[in-house]
Amino acid sequence: MRKTKAEIRADGLHISGYVNVPGRESRPVLTPRGKVIEVIEQRAFQRAIEKAENIDLMLDHERKIASTREGTLKAYEDEVGLRAEAIINDDEVIKGAREGKLKGWSFQMTKVKDELEERAGKLPLRTVKEFDMPEITLALHKQPVYSSMSIELRAGEEIEIRATDENLEVIDLVEKKKEQIDYSEFENKIQKMKERK
Repeated sequence: MRKTKAEIRADGLHISGYVNVPGRESRPVLTPRGKVIEVIEQRAFQRAIEKAENIDLMLDHERKIASTREGTLKAYEDEVGLRAEAIINDDEVIKGAREGKLKGWSFQMTKVKDELEERAGKLPLRTVKEFDMPEITLALHKQPVYSSMSIELRAGEEIEIRATDENLEVIDLVEKKKEQIDYSEFENKIQKMKERK
């Protein structure tokens, strides 16, 4: 999977990367259908995005830090997979990026439609065909691993969370700009003015 890129700019953290790659088999995961190997069907993410009124970007599935409705999150499925691009102004997330502590992406599925294929001598293959995706998350304190999943009950509805662990490349343009400013000409002028006195 390609690296997530993050740039710290004056207006916040600009981050983009692939949340998940459809068609790729997971490691064993525990699902409502038991322990399976899972595959997300191609274009399933795009269908979920198209029917969503809003998708929130959450921090560790706990706190909203951006959203499609606010224009601070863009989510789409391209030829590689589910891609997210966001501008985040949350101090905790920016600090985590500066310190290299962001761990990867995750997403949440509800109203899942799938097919299960039994396989001799192997775990069943679960193909996820349709789902709603109310959120994508950025992991800072929790450890994401693509094959991990937790199931929670909220308002009587089953929620499945998938995560992917990914390398993160962070470029701090604010600090870089500070480092690159050359004050030598200005300092020389001040020195010459002092010498004239």
